[in-house]
Order: sequence, then C-alpha cells, then structure tokens
Amino acid sequence: MKKTLYISLFTLLVSPVLAQTFIGKGKIEFERKENVHKLFESDDAFSAELKKSIPQYKITYFDLFFEGDQSLYKPGRDVSENKPTFFSEGPAQDNVVHNNYSTGVTNSQKQVFETQYLIQDSLRKINWKLTTDTRRIAGFLCRKATGIVNDSVFIFAFYTDEITVPGGPEGFTGLPGMILGIAIPRIHTTWFATKVELYNVTPKDLTAPTKGRKTNYSQLQATLAKSLSDWGKWAERNIWLVML
Repeated sequence: MKKTLYISLFTLLVSPVLAQTFIGKGKIEFERKENVHKLFESDDAFSAELKKSIPQYKITYFDLFFEGDQSLYKPGRDVSENKPTFFSEGPAQDNVVHNNYSTGVTNSQKQVFETQYLIQDSLRKINWKLTTDTRRIAGFLCRKATGIVNDSVFIFAFYTDEITVPGGPEGFTGLPGMILGIAIPRIHTTWFATKVELYNVTPKDLTAPTKGRKTNYSQLQATLAKSLSDWGKWAERNIWLVML
C-alpha cells in the first residue's frame, strides 16, 4: 500500500527538523473559491432574486503533482453540492496544466465553451515584487508577492521556499519556491492549498495533456477577443479566466 505523509501546521510546529526540510516532490490539493454573487452587483430586481437562488461561492478542488523540474495541475476531488449553475459556469473550469521548468515550456488543456484547446507555449513571465508580509498556508510559512497578468489584472501570491519546485496553481510560476496561495480580486477568485503530501510521484502523474486544438496564448487571446467582441464586460472576464 502506498504511504503518504500529510504536512500540517501541527507537524511543523512540533517538528523543527521537518520544518527545515526542503521538499522536491509531492502532491498539493488546491481549493479554488469564486464569489459568484460578485458577478451580479447591479441593484436591479433580477440580480437580487438571482443571488437568492444560487450559492454565494463556487468551490472546486485541483491537485498539483510536482517533482524536480516538472509539475502537473489538474481537477481533483468532486464536490457535488458545488456543481456550477448556468450563471456561474465559465470557460476553463477543468484546466490541466503541465509545466517543465528546465525547458521553460507549458502545455495546457482548456475547455473554452464548446471547444477544447491544447495551448503550447513558453512559461508565462510575471514581474513579481516580493514583500515582507507572511502567512501560513497548509502548515508552511509563505511569503507574499504581487504581480500583474493580462496587462492590468493585479494578483497576490504566497509562496514557500521549503518546496523547491517553482510552480503553483494554474499557470502561475516564477517565484523562488512553490506558490501555495493566489488571490485575484478583479475576478473574485482565490486558490489556496489545503494540504501537502509527501507523495511518490510517478511518470503517469506528470504526463502532459495531448488533446485539443493546438494554439498558443497570443493566438488564443486573439481568437477569443474576436469571437466575444459583442459580450461587453463579460468578454473581458472570460478571456481573463482562460488566460490564467
């Protein structure tokens, strides 16, 4: 039977030796939490009634497998009570993202409405700014960083240098350690690690996706901008979700 070790805040507090150990492979569960009510901020009667009929938060889970110079992020455990409704379901809800940090290449599989895309491109470059703020996430002391994606979308990230792989949820990379938390106020969404496992990662766990219409990020953004040109503010939000 495969053995796994869960890293918890309690474990780190009572085991200074473990706390100083650098981790190079394992599995992280991320909770993705979106405030759906924020999508309907108008004061009209329709928005008010709609908020009463749908949960305020949509919560989904993803797993990130990592070892050495690679990571694979994909949908995790199912939470049936948080199934998306017509009004809360957007594009790229079931992303699979494979990153190779040695070659600088990412392969992402994303469902964008009726079309599945296979995005093959370079790892996204984010001009991170490190701060002195810290917080604990899944038992790890994390340092806060800030950055901007898609030209104007401000993000907060929390990373730990105790996990040596420079990855994170979705396509977020480039910090000196693993990103365990992301918050994007503009789209009212957060990704935070709930647990970290010292897991025996296999080659299958790190297999890059291969299905979908091949494209890269710049081509996909141009395609979406054209096809969603008459969607108003909804177009911008949906493009941001796809390009994460």
